[in-house]
Amino acid sequence: MNEFQLKYGCNPNQKPARIFMADGSDLPVEILNGRPGYINFLDAFNSWQLVKELKEATGMVAATSFKHVSPTSAAVGKKLSPALKQACFVDDIEGLDDSPLACAYARARGTDRMSSFGDWIALSDECDEVTANIIKREVSDGIIAPAYTPEALAILKSKKKGAYNIVKIDPAYIPAEIERKQVFGVTFEQGRNNYKIDRSTLDHIVTKNKDLPADKAIDLIIALITLKYTQSNSVCFATDGQAIGVGAGQQSRIHCTRLAGQKADLWHLRQSEKVLSLQFAEGVGRPEKNNIIDLYLSDEADEVLADGVWQKNFAVRPAPFTREEKAEYLASVKGVSLGSDAFFPFSDNIERAYKSGVSYVAEPGGSVRDDLVIEAADAHNIVMAFTGMRLFHH
Repeated sequence: MNEFQLKYGCNPNQKPARIFMADGSDLPVEILNGRPGYINFLDAFNSWQLVKELKEATGMVAATSFKHVSPTSAAVGKKLSPALKQACFVDDIEGLDDSPLACAYARARGTDRMSSFGDWIALSDECDEVTANIIKREVSDGIIAPAYTPEALAILKSKKKGAYNIVKIDPAYIPAEIERKQVFGVTFEQGRNNYKIDRSTLDHIVTKNKDLPADKAIDLIIALITLKYTQSNSVCFATDGQAIGVGAGQQSRIHCTRLAGQKADLWHLRQSEKVLSLQFAEGVGRPEKNNIIDLYLSDEADEVLADGVWQKNFAVRPAPFTREEKAEYLASVKGVSLGSDAFFPFSDNIERAYKSGVSYVAEPGGSVRDDLVIEAADAHNIVMAFTGMRLFHH
């Protein structure tokens, strides 16, 4: 198949629309089910590159949850703790511990469930039945993977009344070195970003503390590869084998860091006993629970706790999670990793990151204020590596 006709482009008025191979070769994908759209394929091809590179860099299976051409999270196949299983709504999934791929997707989907609503999924390896069972009950647009077991394919085909988008990609496909796109009738051309991110990317440690454990190096690699396929400017927090906060597409670097830090904080708070013990009212669905938890943890908690309202959300009215209690809980968080797709122009990014438990940083370096950024990292005993490579993605 050399081309695939799309219903429309980014918006319904943008017709005609198609994907095709300009050199006349076959497309590297096979549509097994559904009819993916323009944005679906943008998510599919970006997300596939991310998980493929994560697998190559770490040797572990990987998954990502994408929305609007940026990842909400990405993760490798590490087992989940009981608390994390509950926070990710997968504590009832049979066989989860036996499927590293299912663990990877459970982490990726469970990181930022608000943003992942209606996601596009990419898997580095063959989709198995356990992973498909997680996907089956989530609101999702589609999936790309190199293969599917017969059982998994049957489960996924049952979604959306048989219209769920399922794409199979040739894992051996290598794109041309030169890529092109058009904007306003003008053709842009550039070499592909083939920069390889691996353990050697982190060799240039510029801080006094140079102790970078192997598991923290993996977290930094996950953050950097996630950023490679995130709309810039972007910052990514990662820990325990997964991205836990992505600040994408912000014009200001500090806004990236604040946004990513806020998401990372929420990820930690979702695993607190106060949240895990919430007793929801009968009939409250999974998407509604996400919204309720998000509001419960926000400064607008009265929207779900006020008299006459809480009864719709909870079987038992929970005590408020006060700002002081949240601050105390988050103060115990340490060992988080942070990646940035460009240099930090000011030390305020380090100060904000430290508030969210960051102990390890990877950024390109090259700012006229690098000395102040290093000084701030040293003040907090943070390990910081300069990668020497910017990772802008547009």
